[in-house]
Amino acid sequence: MLLRTVTANTPASSEITPRSVYSDRRRLMLTGALAAPWLAGMTSAARAAGGAKLAGRPSPLSTTEKATPYKDVTGYNNFYEFGTEKDDPARMASVLKTRPWTVSVEGEVLKPRTFAIDELLKLAAMEERVYRLRCVEGWSMVVPWTGYPLAELIRRVEPTGNAKYVEFVTLADKAQMPGLWSPVLNWPYTEGLRLDEAMHPLTLLTFGVYGEVLPNQNGAPLRLTVPWKYGFKSGKSIVKIRFTEKQPVSSWTRAAPQEYGFFSNVNPDVPHPRWSQATERRIGEDGFLQKKRKTLPFNGYSEQVASLYAGMDLRKNF
Repeated sequence: MLLRTVTANTPASSEITPRSVYSDRRRLMLTGALAAPWLAGMTSAARAAGGAKLAGRPSPLSTTEKATPYKDVTGYNNFYEFGTEKDDPARMASVLKTRPWTVSVEGEVLKPRTFAIDELLKLAAMEERVYRLRCVEGWSMVVPWTGYPLAELIRRVEPTGNAKYVEFVTLADKAQMPGLWSPVLNWPYTEGLRLDEAMHPLTLLTFGVYGEVLPNQNGAPLRLTVPWKYGFKSGKSIVKIRFTEKQPVSSWTRAAPQEYGFFSNVNPDVPHPRWSQATERRIGEDGFLQKKRKTLPFNGYSEQVASLYAGMDLRKNF
């Protein structure tokens, strides 16, 4: 069993829970080259995990920052379908069946179809990328993901001229996901991107972590990774991808529109209504005197993605 280690730097529950849902305790806010840096740092826990391997070529899009330990990447998660505490997914997600698994692609595309997960795995060459992951709750990780650009899939289904957005729908199965019995959100969990965001080379359709097939608690068998946005934008256990003309309403925007905007780009100058986003804690870097890190605009990916939002008021379009 993988358990969270609580330290003096672990955020208190009251710091990360919306006031409107903390009262009944049923809802919780969701709150270079690659290979050498992260393979050299793999922990014994990662090697002992015995997960199926998922090979990929090193990507120049990776950060060279030290990767978060495997035990934290796989043991400290937000996946509300399996519970609202950070260690719930690691304890509860083993019941999730990831085979057979299909993903339907529909809406404003010329070639709608349903893909089996093994078809998606073979659709494009895998890459190994180390990305920063920033959570709106004030914590961050550096995670070695394996996957390929979502654009590879998008090009194959040929969006029509009406396609402006991409909506992602995740699995909602009460028989496998005990968290669905709680009204924490309106299920299924949905998220969305503008089409140009979805086509950006940094947006990854993700199948693995630390060189292994995704553990269930990390969003098996496939998830999205959008590194310049807050982590809740990266939907887990995806079953449907829908292309739309109108902007979709994502789950957290529906639940608390005053707190979670559609774009959800990491912007340290826009505080959450109840706490600052100017600094963050890096999970896995323990110690009583640990200093918080300064949060970077677009999570440090400004050079790559800022042009997507030229002329937009990013305080209004949060």
